[in-house]
Amino acid sequence: MVIADSGIANIEIHLGELDQLMKQLGFVRWAWDYQHATYDYKIEDKNGVYYLRVKANAIEGKLEDPDALLKLEEPYIGKHLFPHGLDYEAPIPDKVLSAANQALSRLKQSVSH
Repeated sequence: MVIADSGIANIEIHLGELDQLMKQLGFVRWAWDYQHATYDYKIEDKNGVYYLRVKANAIEGKLEDPDALLKLEEPYIGKHLFPHGLDYEAPIPDKVLSAANQALSRLKQSVSH
């Protein structure tokens, strides 16, 4: 499920700064290559484990360079299905969506300063 109107899409930020902010906010950069990175925020609920994902694409430089300029995309959320990955079509409980929106709000505030 895409979380539209999060306020973070199209924000441009350098990799080194983004990595530091994401770590402080509880996001982990799992998947990456030279052109994009995906940051995950884990949310646990009685119904399962969910991951809020924020993708960032390199628009100047490559990801091994902390000065690479990245552009954020709209975040999305999915339910973890062991061992298959994430189900982006699964219903998201209100409590989980609220936690995701709070995390996104903190992220938006952090990148705005």
